[in-house]
Amino acid sequence: MVSVRELKERLFLILTVALASLAVLPIFHILLSVILRGLPPVLRAGVGFLTDPPPPPGGGIGGIGPSLAGTFMLAFTSSLMGIPLSFASALFAVEFPGNPISRGVRSLSKALLQIPSILVGMLIYTLVVVPMGRFSMLAGSLALAIMMIPYVTTYIEEALESVPKTYREAGYALGFSRTQVVFRVSVSIAKRGIITGILMGFAKVTGETAPLLFTVGKQRQEISLDPLGYSDSISLLIFDFIQTPYANWHEVAWGAAFVLTTLFLAVFLLARSLTRRVVL
Repeated sequence: MVSVRELKERLFLILTVALASLAVLPIFHILLSVILRGLPPVLRAGVGFLTDPPPPPGGGIGGIGPSLAGTFMLAFTSSLMGIPLSFASALFAVEFPGNPISRGVRSLSKALLQIPSILVGMLIYTLVVVPMGRFSMLAGSLALAIMMIPYVTTYIEEALESVPKTYREAGYALGFSRTQVVFRVSVSIAKRGIITGILMGFAKVTGETAPLLFTVGKQRQEISLDPLGYSDSISLLIFDFIQTPYANWHEVAWGAAFVLTTLFLAVFLLARSLTRRVVL
């Protein structure tokens, strides 16, 4: 006969599994929908889907070439601006935890995590786009860099704080200077976590839409590498095309969603492989 305690344990296990399934079910539903509706247009268009410009309304499949190139360029240029600032901020906050500036950096990072991304786009529009008199890749990169900094800073800060103090003390015992201890001990041990933070920040800005609405200008007919010229992103293309009444643009949007999801999964799997084990 089953005891009351065993019955409670079984009910708790069933309830936990049911709630966990409900939590992950929407994720699998989204992935399945993107695969079923996004993969066929990509297969039908072939490699050209990644290189060709979008089609006219009602005129075939075309591709997402300019938007794909713009996505990588925006992510790359925003990373050039955001990653060094994130690394410096996290390093300063960890090395000087009692400093008022460090406390301010941490508070600002947490505050930026909560700011709606569209407000960042409006800020850059006011401070950069209006004075320049035009949309540009530079403006979009600045907006994405602001979105990236708090996420990467948090990841790097946690990675550096996870380094045992005994390793730092051993570095000082060997006669290392503070700079040597930071870069040859702390950063070396925490490098997997640091790289993971950078990858997650890259994925974050790759999928952003709102900060780009007022900044990049939506150049979709040709690939542009000019930082001062118009640009585009996959997320913007999806946002615009899925709202139209044209069936072929809906197919392009779903295909673009499949490409973007594949990119996210690749970054996530790479980040997971880096954090699977830590060698001290």
